[in-house]
Amino acid sequence: MKVTLREREKNGSISLYLDFYHKGKRKCEYLRLYLIPKPRTTDEREQNRKTQQLAESIRAKRQIEIQNGYFGFNDTERADGSFLKYFEQLAEKRHESDGNYGNWLSALKHLKKFKKGEVKFSEINTEWLEDLKTYFVHEAKTKHEERLSQNSCSSYFNKIRAALKQAVKEGIIIHNPAVNIEGVKDAETKKEFLTLEELQKAANTSCDIPVIKQAFLFSALTGLRFSDVQKLTWQEIQHSDENGYYLRFMQKKTKGQETLPISKDVINLLSERKSGEALVFSDLTYSDYNNQKLREWMIRAGIEKTISFHCARHTFATLQLSLGTDIYTVSKLLGHKNLKTTEIYAKIIDQKKIAAANRIKLNL
Repeated sequence: MKVTLREREKNGSISLYLDFYHKGKRKCEYLRLYLIPKPRTTDEREQNRKTQQLAESIRAKRQIEIQNGYFGFNDTERADGSFLKYFEQLAEKRHESDGNYGNWLSALKHLKKFKKGEVKFSEINTEWLEDLKTYFVHEAKTKHEERLSQNSCSSYFNKIRAALKQAVKEGIIIHNPAVNIEGVKDAETKKEFLTLEELQKAANTSCDIPVIKQAFLFSALTGLRFSDVQKLTWQEIQHSDENGYYLRFMQKKTKGQETLPISKDVINLLSERKSGEALVFSDLTYSDYNNQKLREWMIRAGIEKTISFHCARHTFATLQLSLGTDIYTVSKLLGHKNLKTTEIYAKIIDQKKIAAANRIKLNL
């Protein structure tokens, strides 16, 4: 079926309508859009141009809807396809990224609990997505029967939206039903970090698992994420007479190729160099047991803050800014694609300055 935009003079104006023609039969849809006959001014010609543009966009939309059986899908078979299976396939593609893969699996588990059955692409619309968002915020619970945190709700719902966006890219659906749905806002989270004095205390204190201490200090001095520290190989630590020591690696999260200068202190942290493809931190694993040992190490160093491995990266960022490194350079050192991501650390420094200014008080 072909859809054509046509004009018809009516009551002193030009009415725009769509002409549907299929197998010798014709049908019309009047758009209630009108052109000014014989426009004389620039404003009138501009108004006609915009009206024509709007009518043409409606025509194109109708053509797509007809070609796809009014479902908004490439065919009815895909319309009845399983969104759950598709989502699971997308999750499996993230298997190498521990944190991200875990989030996708958690989102999938909650998706199954929400629906308690199959979810077809054709069922997903604005109302369905709003109900899902309500479920995440007010009903969904953790394995310990606690309500989900605001950031977990945001993360899981964003995974659903990402899957629908990917389905559009792959031609599975024509229109993304989540495009006009607001996500769950992230809560303001406190980015814990160590001061330079606390970092020195940690460096001077023993840890039950030496590789945890070694890797944490390495991250605090370079800003690398746990995932990049864990997969770092000796061949990615390079040296030149001109530039000294530097890391040449690909970020696991962003897939960006990075060149990062490192200090002599970082090199002194490391054990004896091995073959190029060998891991620098060969026994480094992520587990609840190792996280507990990290916290015990901090307590032993007299640090009462709740410190996780990722706090090492926060420490690097805040120390760099507090010691005078400009935010653009810090952003590049962290491998951020957007400066706004780095600005959160600048806010922390501002808060420290305000607190410092209020420490000196006089009884006036």
